[in-house]
Amino acid sequence: MKVEIYSDIACPWCYVGKTRFERALAAFPKGSSVEVVYRPFQLDPSAPQQARPHREVLAAKFGPQAAAMDERIAALGAEEGISFDFDTVLENNSLLAHRLLRFALDEYGPEAQVRLKGRLMTAHFGEGMDIGDQEQLTEAAVTVGLDRDAVTAFLSGDALHDEVVGEIDEARQLGITAVPTFVFEGQWAVQGGQETSTFLRVLEQVAKDTAAAASAAADTATDAGACADGVCEVPAAGGKAAAG
Repeated sequence: MKVEIYSDIACPWCYVGKTRFERALAAFPKGSSVEVVYRPFQLDPSAPQQARPHREVLAAKFGPQAAAMDERIAALGAEEGISFDFDTVLENNSLLAHRLLRFALDEYGPEAQVRLKGRLMTAHFGEGMDIGDQEQLTEAAVTVGLDRDAVTAFLSGDALHDEVVGEIDEARQLGITAVPTFVFEGQWAVQGGQETSTFLRVLEQVAKDTAAAASAAADTATDAGACADGVCEVPAAGGKAAAG
């Protein structure tokens, strides 16, 4: 099974969703066979390439309610074992970090990309990392096993810029307007930082459906369209549809 996760490093709900999904994956019997790939998305593509204090940026966007928003996500993160330190968070354009994540995927594979994604989120939300700074990005990459010289050379140029921008544009063309969005087997999409139990149910259902489709295709050689594209809404607690 392949799961593509559209996510922005600067999105706290993406961090929550990543944590919950990985917990579900650990509980899924076939978790070791699931390939996870992170796809780029920018909540604010027009953000300046300049580090700015998170508190100031959020207050400018949402006014007096900004502090309450931070308190809510910090409390929720604590329940998931995530340390949000919004007093030290620096906001910056996330494109350079997305390019590095694509580099990690292309050169080192999905597992290395997942490790790097986790390191970037931990450092961004809890350690005051500037995700637009080449030196800090390099240190994060080296920490998860990437070669320092290769990363330094990559970040000093503009390689993969057009490819990553193209991926971001493609995501919007696919109808992805909010993150995190989890796409299973290129067919089923679940949006938002859902509960771990919800992600586990999705993994189980997708595994069941894809196995049934494969069986049907084997039995009926002419049944080439057994799996149709679509979007699944997974019932959350209380019977309501999962939402972002």
